[in-house]
Amino acid sequence: MRERSRPRGRRQAGGGAGGADASPRRERRGEPAAGCGHAPAMEEGAVDLRQRKKQNCTESDKMAPEERNKENSKLGRSPKYLLIQRFAKLFFGCLAAVTSGMMYAVYLSTYHERKFWFSSRQELEREITFQGDSAIYYSFYKELLKAPSFERGVYELTHNNKTISLKTINAVQQMTLYPELIASVLYQASGSEEVIEPVYFYIGIVFGLQGIYVTALFVTSWVMSGTWLAGMLTVAWFIINRTDTTRIDYSIPSRENWALPYFACQVAALTGYLKKNLNCSAEKFCYLLVNASTYTFMMMWEYSHYLLFVQAVSLFLLDSFALAQTEKVHEVYRIYLFSVIVGYLLQFENSALLVSPLLSLVVALMLSKSLQMNMKKSTFVSRLLKIMYIYLVLTVAVTLNFLLKMFIPHKENGHLLKFIEVKLGLNTTKNFTMNWLLCQESLQAPSQDFFLRLTQSSLLPFYILVLIICLFSVTQVIFRRICGQPLKETVKLEDGRIGERPEIVYHVIHTILLGCLAMCLEGMKYLWTPYVCMLAAFGVCSPELWMTLFKWLRLKAVHPILLALILSMAVPTIIGFSLWKEFFPRIMTELTELQEFYDPDTVELMTWIKRQAPVAAVFAGSPQLMGVIKLCTGWMVSSLPLYNDDDLLKRNENIYQMYSKRSAEDIYKILTSYKANFLVIEDSICNEVGPVRGCRVKDLLDIANGHVVCEEGDNYAYSKYGRFCHEIKMNYSPYVNYFTRVYWNRSYFVYRINTVISFQS
Repeated sequence: MRERSRPRGRRQAGGGAGGADASPRRERRGEPAAGCGHAPAMEEGAVDLRQRKKQNCTESDKMAPEERNKENSKLGRSPKYLLIQRFAKLFFGCLAAVTSGMMYAVYLSTYHERKFWFSSRQELEREITFQGDSAIYYSFYKELLKAPSFERGVYELTHNNKTISLKTINAVQQMTLYPELIASVLYQASGSEEVIEPVYFYIGIVFGLQGIYVTALFVTSWVMSGTWLAGMLTVAWFIINRTDTTRIDYSIPSRENWALPYFACQVAALTGYLKKNLNCSAEKFCYLLVNASTYTFMMMWEYSHYLLFVQAVSLFLLDSFALAQTEKVHEVYRIYLFSVIVGYLLQFENSALLVSPLLSLVVALMLSKSLQMNMKKSTFVSRLLKIMYIYLVLTVAVTLNFLLKMFIPHKENGHLLKFIEVKLGLNTTKNFTMNWLLCQESLQAPSQDFFLRLTQSSLLPFYILVLIICLFSVTQVIFRRICGQPLKETVKLEDGRIGERPEIVYHVIHTILLGCLAMCLEGMKYLWTPYVCMLAAFGVCSPELWMTLFKWLRLKAVHPILLALILSMAVPTIIGFSLWKEFFPRIMTELTELQEFYDPDTVELMTWIKRQAPVAAVFAGSPQLMGVIKLCTGWMVSSLPLYNDDDLLKRNENIYQMYSKRSAEDIYKILTSYKANFLVIEDSICNEVGPVRGCRVKDLLDIANGHVVCEEGDNYAYSKYGRFCHEIKMNYSPYVNYFTRVYWNRSYFVYRINTVISFQS
């Protein structure tokens, strides 16, 4: 095939000499390695890999039409027939991918309407459905729409002093408000003011992005397996396991719901980019899509560089074993580098990007590139230098990251290192913030219910099967590369070597790394589970995977290629019918069942604040409630549910002291230091009865304040004062001297903080 694809003029001009020259060249490339000691050096394979990018263009794009016609005539197919067949396959596959994404977006919209009765609610009741940090993001979207101009709205966000008392913040940088900026521009530029309400436009964009998310997963599985049946199975598993694949049900405006669809598009484009024998047009398209999606993903989520770091590690391991084209991998590194630089500039010189592990790793890889190109001299030395190369990259990356953190001032995400130390058991602490983070469900190890749900949907068993087969095949390929045996230019179905496909190796490494993170932190399952769906669907629908398995089993009774083709159609069909029979009625029940979400106490509280509280008032309370107050009323608050700023974390801890065993004077001093005028006490926190006793807010405060001593497994509580949230309800001195109750209902108690203190009992 290699000789046939050369330009005809060159072959004819060479005559007999050309054939004589080609003979030893074919022998050197195709000579099998008898063992590690007598194998050719890995440098030939590396050079061959580096030249594939040029060969793809010359061999695929410049192949003579007459030679292609000869190949097609041997198979009994005309070129016109093949063209129609490819077009039909592409058309119906794209149609299925787009339809799946649109149906998922419609499904989310319908489910959201049934759950919250959104269309029949008043604006205040709709806004209450946004909880915690989601309320903050949507509140800034509202402020942008109320601004006299877009430029004025952006200026007010970048110099915001009307949200947190005694604090001016750049909300665009600190809260990554680029999604809200884009949504407000689209809403105003499209003239949607007279067509659709702002809240419907906002959540409609998010649901549309989720449809793109599903479409990207569909395409990724399709590109890997060669059949869009794998894409359909991916979407089915994704929707059935929606509890573990997305947080869209609980937090619509969260940054990950805006960012992960772009990351899924980047992964789909990267999968196509890494494929062998890709024609130039498709390669350029994939490259441009990787560029655009990486830049956008970097701007949408403050933690995006951590996920890109995991991806960069996967590509680094892929390239270290010479399993992919080096030039392609380093092109992706350049995209990372440029994305970090652009993100740093557009995010108001965000120093967190400069000290990120992604930048340190990419720079280390770029510095070590020249060494990698020229270090392979013999079989033994190549193996030794390969280990040294990996060690060199890791050493340079760690050293560079240490130096950057030493010379570049940064405070962002500094608490993450402390959290990791405590999480890994390297340190212990009584700090309220650290213990509170450790108690969050998303930061704990996944529960058994998570694995049970994945097993009931048959996702986990098939994922493990596919992962084991791919992992063993990749291990075989790595061993062959260490022994100096070159990779095949084109892996055919009968070869049974699925581990030689670079895009498969990348996904195997990537899913293992994400899986390790998901086993430590349950919140990481929302990154891992979607790619579990994709990889499992690809595996069961791929004839190459079944052929790899049959090669190991050495089947003789049945033709392995025929059996692989049959199983690649039969197994996903059986899985699809079983999923349809078991889970489709449940999904339809979710869409037809009317649910009730109504919080009258919160509605009454917000109504009272808007009618009775002064416009310049500052409210203090739990960060989650303060986010809702800011959204629904617009009043200034003393804290917010944001965990990327040390000052805000300290504020949250101080204001939470209202639920501790401290004196009225201490609480008064804390609240007045933040210029608070009203205090809101939540009965659900004060009288919390949690499943884990040590993780209640009041328990964590008692530990941090030294009001609880643990001796031999027993807890001893002592304090001079009673719990403040209980004592203030008794209306006796000295509490009535500092605070005056002005409103209460079943869930909330509001107290005005007195400016003139009366000490009469």
